[in-house]
Amino acid sequence: MATKPKPTIFLSAGEASGDHYGAQLITALKDALPEAGYTGLGGTEMEQTGQQRTIRAEDVAVMGITEILRHIPHIYRSYRRLVAEIKINKPDVAVLIDFPDVNFRLAKHLHRAGVPVLWFVSPQLWAWKRSRLRWVQQRVSKMFVIFPFEQEFYRNRGVDATFTGHPLADLPLPTVTREEYAERNSLDPAKQWVALLPGSRWKEVRANLPAMVEAAQQYPPNVEFILPIAATLQRSEFAAYLESLRTPQGKTSFTLVHDARAALHHARASVVASGTATVQAALIGNPFLVVYRVSDLTFRVAKRLIRYPAEIPAPKDQYGNLPIAMPNLIAGKRIVPELLQNHSDAIEIKKILNLLLEDSPERAAQIADLASLRKLMKPANNTTAIGQLKDAVLQALGIRS
Repeated sequence: MATKPKPTIFLSAGEASGDHYGAQLITALKDALPEAGYTGLGGTEMEQTGQQRTIRAEDVAVMGITEILRHIPHIYRSYRRLVAEIKINKPDVAVLIDFPDVNFRLAKHLHRAGVPVLWFVSPQLWAWKRSRLRWVQQRVSKMFVIFPFEQEFYRNRGVDATFTGHPLADLPLPTVTREEYAERNSLDPAKQWVALLPGSRWKEVRANLPAMVEAAQQYPPNVEFILPIAATLQRSEFAAYLESLRTPQGKTSFTLVHDARAALHHARASVVASGTATVQAALIGNPFLVVYRVSDLTFRVAKRLIRYPAEIPAPKDQYGNLPIAMPNLIAGKRIVPELLQNHSDAIEIKKILNLLLEDSPERAAQIADLASLRKLMKPANNTTAIGQLKDAVLQALGIRS
C-alpha cells in the first residue's frame, strides 16, 4: 500500500489499560515514524505521547446502564465525529485496542474505507457474545491476542490472529527490597503480609471488601494486610469505607498503598478479585485465591450465558460453576482457588488463605503451577507485545521494521 509522506495512524482506546497500551505504541513508533500523525479516541496518556485526540476517552467511557442512558446523546455525537474523521481524513492504518462496544462499530467504517484494521486485546468472544465473531471475520485485518488460547480460537474460525503475550508479562519484577518496602509503608518486615485486592471500581470494592476485612480481622497481630488502591479510586474515600467495615474491637493492621505489583511481590499470599489483577498476581508468582461477587441476578444470567469453546478446557466446580479466573483458563485447569458469589465469605477465605500462608502442599503446588503459567504468557520468539504491534503497523504501512 502506498503511504503518504506523513502517514496517519488512527488509534481507539476507551479505558485506562488501553490508553496505557496506546501510549506505549505511539512511543515505540516515534523512532521509525518521526513524521507520523496520530488521531482518534484516546486518553490522557495517548495525548501526552502525541495523539491529536478527535474524542477524549474520558468523555465516552461511562459505566452502568443508568450512566449510559444519561450520556447517550453525547456518546452518539462523539461516535459520529470519529466516523466523520475516518471519512474526511482517511488514515493509513487503524489500531483498535479492546473497548469492543465502540471499536466494533468503528471497525465497520474503517473497513469500508479500505483502512487496514489491527485489533489489540481481543474482546472475550470465547466466553460470550460469540455472534460478534462475524464482525471480527468481516472487519478486522489482523487480531493481536494477549492470552495463548485465543490464537487457536480465532485461527480455527478463519481469523488471522497472533499471540503477542500479555503486556504485563513484559514488565520486570519489582526491585525494591522487603526492608525498603517496609520502611516506605510503615510495615513490620518480621511479620507476614497479605495483599487484599478487592477491585478497581467501587461496585467491585463494595461487593468484595467486606468479606476480606471480616476474614482479616480474625488473624493475630503477626499478620499485616496491604491494600493497593487502584488509580480509579479516591484514597480518602477508600480509607473511610475500610474504616466503616472494621469492628470496634478489631486490632488488625491495614496499610493502604498504591503499587499493586510491589504489594503482590512482597506479600506471603493474596486475596484478589477476579479481573486483570489475577493476571498481575499470577505473573508475580506468589500464591493467591480469587473471589468474585455480583448481584444474584447478574450471576445467574452470566452462568447461563458463559460457554467456553473446545480450546479452553474448563471443568466445573462442585457447585456447577465454570472457572472465571484468567490463570485457570490459561492453564486449562484450576491452579488457583476460586470463591464465587455466596461462597466468597470470610470463613471460606480464611480457610484457603491459611493453607497459602503455611508451608503446605497446596502452597507449593500453586507456586509451581504459576511458574509454568508464566512461561505460557510469553510468545516463543520472546518479543514484547507492544514491539510486535509496532512491527505490524509498519508492515501495514509498507515499511520494514
